[in-house]
Formats: sequence, structure tokens, C-alpha cells
Amino acid sequence: MYKLFYYPRNASWAPHMLLEEIGADYELVLVDRKSEEQKSNDYLKLNPTGRIPTLVTDDLVIFESAAICVHLCDEHPHSNMIPNIGDKYRPEFYQWLFYLTSTIQPEMMLYIYPHKHTSCINTAESISRTQEDRVTEMFKLIDSQLENKTFLVGNQLSVCDFFLFMLSYWASGFKKPPLSFEHLARYLKELAKRPSVKHVCDIEGTSLDAYR
Repeated sequence: MYKLFYYPRNASWAPHMLLEEIGADYELVLVDRKSEEQKSNDYLKLNPTGRIPTLVTDDLVIFESAAICVHLCDEHPHSNMIPNIGDKYRPEFYQWLFYLTSTIQPEMMLYIYPHKHTSCINTAESISRTQEDRVTEMFKLIDSQLENKTFLVGNQLSVCDFFLFMLSYWASGFKKPPLSFEHLARYLKELAKRPSVKHVCDIEGTSLDAYR
């Protein structure tokens, strides 16, 4: 059984949706960010970065959302959540996975936590505004890629779709949120209908009203 250390709507969200989608046997362990439990000695023994999520199995502890998801895909190859080696969509999968997790996600962190990236309290708001503009342009690019497409990679659901759903939700408060883009909005609303997404949102107390 997998054990996922999580906090609602944090970076554990994508692995949580993936676990549900592939029908894996898993247990959730809440890490209370409000009390900074992720910085506790017990948690740091599992994940020395002091961040969420962490996945634990019998003899393995792994952190970083993308690494967790790729590992789960390797462990459940018949789930088809990552194109097979040799498939023409495999390179595209890597491209979008890294773009989402190594470009958009860090830029979103600057938007959400600007105070952690400056020693001058008066600049935090400016950082957040600048980041919002930068990430909005990234969603504009994604929107253009989704024209006439149901999923981001090829013609089937992949891990990338869960990451894009997660990041899009984080940007719901933008002046031009992801749901304001034609193709991206259609795509997100279809993902929100999936039983795995709906069930995870029920568990994590996340409303999908905006996606109806």
C-alpha cells in the first residue's frame, strides 16, 4: 500500500489524483501546514526538504510531486498514464511535464509566496503582480496548444493533465484566470467531470462549482 503525506490543494494534489485514477491502494496522511508539521523532526526524517508531498511504500521514501507521479506510472504501466518508451508522444510528455513542474510551478510559487523572495516588505506585492502577468502568458501558450485537443499530450489522459489542473486551480484568483481562456476552460471543465478528480476534490474539500 502507498502512503501519501499530503495537504489539501498543495503539490500533493496531482499525485493524489493520479493514485485515484490508477486505482491504487493508498492511505492518506495529513501533514498540517497550519502548524508547520512539515518542518517537524518526524517529518524531516522522511523528507529532509520539509515540503509536501512524500510517498512511502514498504522500503521506499520519495519526495517531489513529479518524481512521485513518474514512479507511480512505472509501477503501474498498464494505467497508460505516461506514453510508452518508443511512443511518438513520449518526448512530448517529458516536454510538458518539465514545463509544468520546472517552469510554471516555480513561477507560481513566486506569485503565491512573494514575501519569501525579498527582504523588503514593500516589494512583495510588486513581485506578485509581476508573476501573475508572467504566468498568465504561460497559460496563454497552453491555451493555444489545447485547441482541438482533449488532453495535453497525444490523445489520452496523462500525468501532465493532473499537473495542469492543479496549477490552473492555483491561478483561479488571477485577473485573467485559466477559466477565462477558451480552450483551456473547455479542457479543465472536462477534467473536472472525471470520477477520480471529483472524488479527490470531495476528500480534500475542494469545490468544483466554477468548473460546471
